[in-house]
Amino acid sequence: MSRTEVVIVGAGPAGCAAAITLAEAGRRVTVVDKAVFPRDKFCGDGLTAGALRHLERLGLDPAAVPSWHPVTDVCLRTPAGRTVRFPLPEGHGVYGVVARRRELDAAMVDRARAAGAEVLEGHGLVDARQEAGRVVVDVDGHDGRRSLEAAFVIGADGMWSPLRRRLGLDQPGYRGEWHAFRQYARHVSPKAATDLWVLFERDLLPGYFWSFPVGDGDANIGFGVVRGHGVTTHDMKTRWPDLLARPAVQALLGPDAELEGAHRAWPIPTRIDEVVLTDGRALFVGDAAAAADHMTGEGIGQALATGTWAAEAILAGGGPLAVAGHYRSAIARRMVADHRFARLLGRGLASPVGAELAIGASGLTAWTRRNFARWLFEDYPRALVLTPRRWSRAAFAGSGAYRD
Repeated sequence: MSRTEVVIVGAGPAGCAAAITLAEAGRRVTVVDKAVFPRDKFCGDGLTAGALRHLERLGLDPAAVPSWHPVTDVCLRTPAGRTVRFPLPEGHGVYGVVARRRELDAAMVDRARAAGAEVLEGHGLVDARQEAGRVVVDVDGHDGRRSLEAAFVIGADGMWSPLRRRLGLDQPGYRGEWHAFRQYARHVSPKAATDLWVLFERDLLPGYFWSFPVGDGDANIGFGVVRGHGVTTHDMKTRWPDLLARPAVQALLGPDAELEGAHRAWPIPTRIDEVVLTDGRALFVGDAAAAADHMTGEGIGQALATGTWAAEAILAGGGPLAVAGHYRSAIARRMVADHRFARLLGRGLASPVGAELAIGASGLTAWTRRNFARWLFEDYPRALVLTPRRWSRAAFAGSGAYRD
């Protein structure tokens, strides 16, 4: 049996954020993942200002991600067909980036190793159990089955977390609040190759169609739907050709666009205020904590945040109760209000009239367009105006990430 201080199950953004934070503080950390990196990850590939600030603090070098593509403009098309352009601030750092998850996650794994964490790729979780004063995690890989003993375990292993299941905390029948569908496209139009586009199609509301540029004339295109709003998810594959054939989508992608590779679909959990976040010596982060944004389905920034906060809770010291309390308190103070506010706003986008009014009001002036873009890209917390305890002089005027 191998002894470490913290075992992290999952080497995605949440797991790597926890690993880097712990390893740089001098803790012995072992990260296990059934995948071998680089590997594809179903995602829209968008990085918000909030996510970028976390990546900068964690020491990720953008040069390590070949498809790193900063964006300066966000274009929203209303259900009635009106396009509004929302510019992100320029000259004060980066507020929005698109990067292929295959490359981003591999770079984060390399960064975790460089920080001192042990990363076991190709090692899937087989079992986990909590015993007196420790947690034991069994994994199976190319070198056979092995057991890891630690003081704490962090579950960063996705919505259907195997760690949750092994600890008896899974939620049978749960399929997430969002469902998303993605494919890459080559040779897209100049505007799709440069700007980030969101099209609010009437039959997708409060979901949307997206086109995010990933460099070299390519784009990540797809659509997301919210369960329970009259849009079923079982027919997403058949809906895809219909969406691609719509005039607005064809005009955006251009006549030379070609689909690349296979399409992929995945669920997105957005119920962090309802799930069990801790159990004894186990803490759950990222999709395993259902942390994605309820309004947009974005989850990378939330994964990085929860992974960092779980690590900080362990570093704060104390036994399982103290660590769990510290982590749950961080979630309650820094995320739950934003999550509930996003859920409320999402209801307003469920109708064409609501979406039209919201986008129209946001695009009234240059000031509203600029600040709506920053709010949409999580430059500051969703519910900041409703939580005075988080107000500060620079709350609405912060610089972007990677300013230097």
